[in-house]
This record gives sequence, C-alpha cells and structure tokens, in this order.
Amino acid sequence: MINVLVVEDSRVVREFLIHLLGSDPNIRVIGAVADGEEALEAVARERPDVVTMDIHMPKMDGLEATRRIMETNPVPIVIVSGSGDPKEVATTFRAMEAGALAVLPRPVGMNHPEYEAMARELVQTVKLMSEVKVVRRWARIQRNGAIVSAVRAPPLPKQSLAEIKLVAIGASTGGPLALQTILSALSNRFPVPVLIVQHMVADFIPGFVEWLDQTCSLPVRVAAHGESILPGHAYMAPGGYQMKVETGQKISLTRDLPENGHRPSVSSLFRSVAQVFGSRAVGVLLTGMGKDGAEELRLMKDQGAMTFAQDEESSVVHGMPGEAIRLGGAAYVLPPDKIAAALTSLANKK
Repeated sequence: MINVLVVEDSRVVREFLIHLLGSDPNIRVIGAVADGEEALEAVARERPDVVTMDIHMPKMDGLEATRRIMETNPVPIVIVSGSGDPKEVATTFRAMEAGALAVLPRPVGMNHPEYEAMARELVQTVKLMSEVKVVRRWARIQRNGAIVSAVRAPPLPKQSLAEIKLVAIGASTGGPLALQTILSALSNRFPVPVLIVQHMVADFIPGFVEWLDQTCSLPVRVAAHGESILPGHAYMAPGGYQMKVETGQKISLTRDLPENGHRPSVSSLFRSVAQVFGSRAVGVLLTGMGKDGAEELRLMKDQGAMTFAQDEESSVVHGMPGEAIRLGGAAYVLPPDKIAAALTSLANKK
C-alpha cells in the first residue's frame, strides 16, 4: 500500500484529489493539509511514501515547503499544478531544483473528455515515484545555481570530434531536471544546435522552456515549423507535433500519428537525425518510462553517431535508457553531469 499526503489549499480540489487517488486500491491517502507549514508537520508525523504538492498556498508556498521537506525528511514529491500560465509554470519547475521528482497538471473534472487520461497519469506517476529512493538522488554540485564545471568528461574517440553538427536529446519521467543539468552546463557558444523531445503535457511546455531559458546560458525556445536550427541554441518540440530535422538544417513539425504513445516522440526525432546527419550527430536518451527512442538510439549508433544513455542510479525511471542499453544502442552510460561534461569536451575539441 502506498501512503500519500495531499497538500492543496483549495478544499474542493483537496477533496477531488483525495477521491481520485483513493480510487486506486494500491493507494491510501493518509492525510490532506492546506499549506506548506502543515505539510512539514504532517510529513514528519505521518511519514508518507509520496507527497502531492500544490505551489500557490498561504503561509508557506509549495516551493519552500518542497525545499524544507527535502532538507529535513526527504520524501518523493509530485507537484500538481492548476496553472497553465507560462510564467507560473516556470516557477513551478523551480520546485524540481528543490528536490521534487515530477510536475503534473491537475486533472480536469470528471465530465471532461481528458479526465481519464490525466487521472491515470497522476496515479501512475504517484506509484512510480513511491519507488524512488530520494536519499540516493544523484548529487547536483551547484554554486549560485550554476553547475560547477569540475566534472571530468570520460575519454571520447578522437575520430568522432571533428564533424558533429547536431545534438538530439530525448527524455520523459524525471527528464526536466536531467535536461536542466545538461543544458545549464553548455555555454551560448556551444557550436552546434540541440534538439529536444521531452514527454510533457502540451500546456506545460512553454513554461518549461521559459524555466530552462532562465537557468541556462544558451537560448532555449519552442521549435517552429520550417525554422533553421542555429549553433548554440536549443529547440524543444511543441506538444501535439512530431519534430524532425530536414536537409538544410530546418525543423519540420508534423501531425503524424503518435509513436510509442507519444507525440512528440523521441523515436521520430532520432530517426530523422539518423537519416539526415548520420555519423555527424550525437544522441542522448535520458530517464523515462517505456521504450520511446531506444531502438532509434541504436539506429543512430549504427549510422556512426555518438550515443549516450543515462545510467540507472541517476534515473528516476530507467525504462527508456535501460532499453537502449539492452539493445546495444548506447556507446556511453553516464549520469547527466558527466554527459554534459562529455558534450562540453566535444565542443572544446572541435
């Protein structure tokens, strides 16, 4: 049985989340509180397996409560946000820097056509996060929000250094913080473009991109159809579209069918990168549930690209990178900080 504490200042929403989570036979809501101060007390008293956390609350907001909980009684925290405003969503993602494992939108009402899917994602995420040992979370060595550059890169083959033209990254559950770790270590003089697919509800992507843009040196933007990709820029696939690259270094956004249940799909991006760039690309597959991108990372490797998969210890969920490793698609298996160091090393040796 998974014991959950609900932290939410709205009584109506609180009751809604209690009902939604409690409808699963493997979840028991052991408490529900209305602000961050009560959350700190309840976590210390009840020792829940997972906390669902609102952000905007009186007395102590969810960001500060998350920080304090992770400093005193670490527990997996899932941020459940009711805001779709990009600036507020960007603030919400700061809770991941404080130690939260996932950020999800609050499920819509029961009569909404998307209710079942959103409710299922919340329940599934709570179950997954209950298995994460937060005391063993990978260390992010930071100073004033910037990652210290002392992490040493692994040795890389010299023949792969000269012709890199693109880095493609795919991520899902647990990906936002791993992506932020990598991107914040790259300078705005990074000599190639970075294309990213992150599985996330479409309404959250602009706010997620704003958070990344605020915390990283290189510009991060939501990709637009037909735009040229520029060195030292990162492009995030928008929700509801498959993102591909075309000859001429342009982005193509299509409404092709979902792959592995996702649109955007990592598989779609990696396949197009393998076709267009071949050995002149780098592929990176980060933490996430399922197998999206795993076969295509192997395809990139078969085409001569340099490929990285996140290691199990640092992954929130090792599904996607684990499958890529099993298939032989990862030339290097590393935590995000060392992937960042490897990319920086590649850039410096070009």
